[in-house]
Amino acid sequence: MFLKEKELFQLLNSTKRPQKSQVWGALGKAKQMQGLGLEEVALLVNCQDPELIKEMFKVASKIKEEIYGERLVLFAPLYVSNFCINDCQYCGFRCSNKKMKRKKLTLEEVKRETEILLKMGHKRILLESSEHPELSPIDYIVKCIHTIYSVKDDKGNSIRRINVNVAATSVEDYKKLKSAKIGTYQLFQETYHRKTYQRLHSGPKADFERQISALDRAFQAGIDDLGMGVLFGLYDWRFEVLALVSHAQYLDKTYGVGPHTISVPRWKRAEGVSFQPSFPVSDQDFLKIIAILRMAVPYTGMIISTREPPWLRKIAFKIGISQTSAASQTSPGGYGEGKAGSQFEISDERSLAEVVEGILKQDLLPSFCTACYRSGRTGEDFMSLAKSGKIHTLCRPNAILTFAEYLEDYATEDVKKLGWKVIEKYLREIPKKEIQRTTKERLLKIRKGQRDLYF
Repeated sequence: MFLKEKELFQLLNSTKRPQKSQVWGALGKAKQMQGLGLEEVALLVNCQDPELIKEMFKVASKIKEEIYGERLVLFAPLYVSNFCINDCQYCGFRCSNKKMKRKKLTLEEVKRETEILLKMGHKRILLESSEHPELSPIDYIVKCIHTIYSVKDDKGNSIRRINVNVAATSVEDYKKLKSAKIGTYQLFQETYHRKTYQRLHSGPKADFERQISALDRAFQAGIDDLGMGVLFGLYDWRFEVLALVSHAQYLDKTYGVGPHTISVPRWKRAEGVSFQPSFPVSDQDFLKIIAILRMAVPYTGMIISTREPPWLRKIAFKIGISQTSAASQTSPGGYGEGKAGSQFEISDERSLAEVVEGILKQDLLPSFCTACYRSGRTGEDFMSLAKSGKIHTLCRPNAILTFAEYLEDYATEDVKKLGWKVIEKYLREIPKKEIQRTTKERLLKIRKGQRDLYF
């Protein structure tokens, strides 16, 4: 077992009052973009010096720029069922929540939800479902995946990548997900603190070992793009960050492949749920979490959701976040007319178009790219590019091409004008002249109606 609580607490206690020289040493190592050890992470989470925290943000921003650049990948969650057999105290879907309006989507409803997301301009979906072995078994999830992939809009566009967030399951079930051609399998530990985990969970999910070993089983089933995270607020964020990094290091050492993504959700209210977090995370500490994770695991994609308000997301995009949801609904049927109960409240209610415009005004490049998975650049192949910082070579031109599709098919004239200006800027920054030339040629083809061109 990689998680050794006693050792993590000892680290946190021994670094409780870090000296400035120690923090500067950790930041110096972070600048090398090779990641951080657990002691260095502990020094950073315990640092309370405002000036040094500002320096953390600067270093994290530089690392994000060097590895992931100006790109910000966009996606939307698609919830297919909120029937649940678990009674997790913090979750709107908990089985004891009598105020929750329950719904399981039919495949026809899945199709309609997908059509709505396509009309917005989305190309990447995170399929989500609560746990119920009878109402939402893995075979139902697989049918939903096939249904989503089968949908095309009137422009010939389709969802090109489906990432999946469903309950911890068996190697056999993970093999079914793999055969359905999912992208990343995502599962949050919720909290790495065993006693807190056991206190907050009831039902099959209460099995701490089942949850913490799930990514191992997924990897054994052939899924080599894995996403992890915790729900900040359930326990002390300092311990959670240290445990997250420890888990990431374990995956990297054991399988040669670290997490493809790390998500940073904070607990949010839900109708019918009286739970209040014992360890609420302030906005400043939340941004500090993002910066530290970016420095500690520089190669990983980092995800922020619409749980967070626009102003905070704007800062997060600069200091570490490389993927974000947009125009999200957190209930089955939420994009259409048959909306059921939501898992949690969101804080960013902007449309995809408004989110895109905000990203452009930050001089960042919205991306709808799905090329790596479809080109076989997963697992070790992806990691070799991300860890070396060479992911720029492919990701920038692919981001440009997919964003050009969005501009031509969905954008208003004002956004289109601003978007092409940003494309021209980053087109000039493609370092290899041959790739720059090919990207320009493909942009002309996109303007003439061709789609799905990628490197």
